[in-house]
Amino acid sequence: MSGGYVAYYRVSTAKQGISGLGLEAQREAVSRYLIGGEWRVVAEFTEIESGRRGDRPELERALATARLHRVPLIVAKVDRLTRSVAFLSRLLEAGVDVRFADLPAIEGPTGRFMLQQMAAVAELEAGLISARTKAALAAAKRRGKALGGNRGAIISGRARKAGRQAQTARAMARANDFAPIIARIRSTGVTSLRGIATALVEEGVPTPRGHKTWTAAQVSRVLHSIARISS
Repeated sequence: MSGGYVAYYRVSTAKQGISGLGLEAQREAVSRYLIGGEWRVVAEFTEIESGRRGDRPELERALATARLHRVPLIVAKVDRLTRSVAFLSRLLEAGVDVRFADLPAIEGPTGRFMLQQMAAVAELEAGLISARTKAALAAAKRRGKALGGNRGAIISGRARKAGRQAQTARAMARANDFAPIIARIRSTGVTSLRGIATALVEEGVPTPRGHKTWTAAQVSRVLHSIARISS
């Protein structure tokens, strides 16, 4: 099942979701972007919710599927992103390439830059506060006021620790993406590590490092990570 795109649609009311109002237009926009089927949709997810809500279970499923198959997430209209800071933040943290059907030239690093700019505007006030705090500290330092011990070493140590924590969090999130598909495979009666590895290969699910072939040892490591998350 490798290749293609994961499509994410969003409608603001249950009535729109049932009637297809808005949803069909989004699907058509995605179809045009994919040149009428030259590129295929691996999976599609539809969120029925208010733009003010922060919980987006279908978005989480869409991102997990995109990560599993290492394909981009495609959204019909860029204005579906600009209405929610939570939406933007999750996309930036998800490690998924995002495409916009109404802006086909915006993709890859440029697309990520665009998302970053949207999030930056939303967080402008917090940034201004931070800038004022830094300016006050710098002014105090120029006046000779002691600001603490070896702050450079402390900050460097904190940065390294934060980097390790972020890397661990990404790895754990990646392992958690495999939980539903492995649970489904097990529900069919396949319970051995080698059997699960074979099923993952047959379904075209790449390994955490992007390889096409799974081993029993890799499945064991993923299951261990999933167990740590659940405990």
